[in-house]
Amino acid sequence: MTDASATQLLLLLAIATLIGVTLINAPYGRHDRAGWGPRVPARLGWVLMEAPAFFGALAFFLWHEPRGIVPWVFMGLWATHYGYRELVFPCLMRDRGKTMPLLIPVLGVSFNVLNAWLNMRWISALGTYETPWLLDPRFGIGLTLFVTGFLVHVRSDAILRALRVPGSRDYAVPHGFLYRFVSCPNYLGEMIQWTGWAILTWSLPGLAFALYTMANLGPRAGAHHRWYRTTFTDYPPDRRALIPGIW
Repeated sequence: MTDASATQLLLLLAIATLIGVTLINAPYGRHDRAGWGPRVPARLGWVLMEAPAFFGALAFFLWHEPRGIVPWVFMGLWATHYGYRELVFPCLMRDRGKTMPLLIPVLGVSFNVLNAWLNMRWISALGTYETPWLLDPRFGIGLTLFVTGFLVHVRSDAILRALRVPGSRDYAVPHGFLYRFVSCPNYLGEMIQWTGWAILTWSLPGLAFALYTMANLGPRAGAHHRWYRTTFTDYPPDRRALIPGIW
């Protein structure tokens, strides 16, 4: 598969995912339900799903023998996010006894292999990044968005975790931070983060990944918002799903 065709495939996956998750809520988390085949422990599912994006990406990156400091800066940012998703987030999950359909990590692995290969090949072999790129406005703007989005994502996750007593499966209404305005600031943070990645790498693979993130998380944020409103009669009426004051 050529790099151009792989990027086109990622864009097509974004379109297919947007349609799929709009029509069908992915069956994990608060939307989990029976009838989706074999199941695995939720913690194991997350580890398996994110492994290619962390360990696989590092292998792809080193395979192409990157030169110069800029690709290593990119790799450090990527590893920061996926190190959190692969190594930290699963350890902090309060999900004793919870499971998810095996289909979820299988689909996640498939996407993460393609996405990691495409983005790592670009930043380590195909893209041209001399040291002055670190002073380029695109890098500065992208880095600001990436770091901001990551911090929003992590902080929002922490608030959700704090709502649940260890061993409990009950959900509650989150408050504080950006939860004052939207139901899913964690998803908003990821969208901001990967938009930043697209800008700071100034690459088509980065753009494809950002669009896929929006296609995947946007409809799920809407589903979360509707679930909150249906489940909790006292849910804040002025809170939006993803974009403060708009939607």
